[in-house]
Amino acid sequence: MQIAVLTFDGFNELDSFIAAGILNRMRPQGWTAYITSPTEEVTSMNGVTIHRQRPLAFARDADAVLIGSGIRTREIAADADLLAQLALDPARQLIGAQCSGTLLLAKLGRIGDLPACTDLTTKPWVVEAGVEVIDAPFVAHGNVATAGGCMASQYLAAWMIARGGSLADAEAAIHYVAPVGEKAASVDRALGVIAPFVAGPAAAA
Repeated sequence: MQIAVLTFDGFNELDSFIAAGILNRMRPQGWTAYITSPTEEVTSMNGVTIHRQRPLAFARDADAVLIGSGIRTREIAADADLLAQLALDPARQLIGAQCSGTLLLAKLGRIGDLPACTDLTTKPWVVEAGVEVIDAPFVAHGNVATAGGCMASQYLAAWMIARGGSLADAEAAIHYVAPVGEKAASVDRALGVIAPFVAGPAAAA
């Protein structure tokens, strides 16, 4: 499974790095999550500059795509040329969006009339884009999932692992990153959130 973690200038470190870190727990199974950006370097909302691992075009061919959030998402959502490069296809890709990344997914027409999750700041913009926002950390419809709140990135990663691998794989990944002394509770909470949305054929690994 090759995964594009879309990371734009002004990105939220928690969204991109937590998801990528959890997903890369599946490296022994042949999975790799790549920080994927439109430019060679991107700088986070807190001034951390990183080098991308894959160009934006990689998102078109990836098996799965996660769209992170950031402080410039509204600008990106208004950039028709950039959005045109994101030819995402839920018929063959698992697609997830985090917080303001849900706005990009809405602008790409990949949510439609289905309810979605986002953060409280982004909610008015997503509603303005014609999407119903629900008060929940995570929801999925088929191959498309959205999450709200920075720490909900663990749910996106766990869902993607469960869909592309198995619930047992997701359990192992969350167990590894969970705080000591809270591992069982963390696993139960994460699987409780994503399990209702895991039914369906797994994506090609």
